[in-house]
Amino acid sequence: MKKEDKGLLIESLEQTLNEYAHFYVVDVTALNSQATSDLRRECFKNDIKLKVVKNTLFIKALDKIGNADFDALKPAVKNNTGIMFCNTANKPARVIKEFGKNNHDMPALKAAFAEGMVYVGAENLSTLCALKSKNELIADVIAALESPIMNVISALENREEKAAE
Repeated sequence: MKKEDKGLLIESLEQTLNEYAHFYVVDVTALNSQATSDLRRECFKNDIKLKVVKNTLFIKALDKIGNADFDALKPAVKNNTGIMFCNTANKPARVIKEFGKNNHDMPALKAAFAEGMVYVGAENLSTLCALKSKNELIADVIAALESPIMNVISALENREEKAAE
């Protein structure tokens, strides 16, 4: 591969990293072409961008961004690596978990950068599946605030009904 081509690929990866809030580093070594195609299809359905990358180019793209947190991800970038980019933190984890049930636990999670934190190792998959998106957290807060108000309204309505009797 020519040096210019490598530079373009690094620049493209850097742009993609800046475009998406979350990314997962996965091992795609054991996936055959049909399974890889199925994984790409599943990612597309879930608004996840999947790229199979050359490890050294991905590490150079991480270096260009200059986020010190990314240094913890670098040891996980080995063998055949796929990167799943998404703007919802838990979607790639859920796809990995569901897809792995029928594909001998492949793709395997190597590492992830989600909600501003670095997760290294497949043992973090359940934690990542349980992460709530910003919209889910806002909905939970609204529901928590709404519940006492609804209780007060219900109590007042019951009181009015009893007074009318």
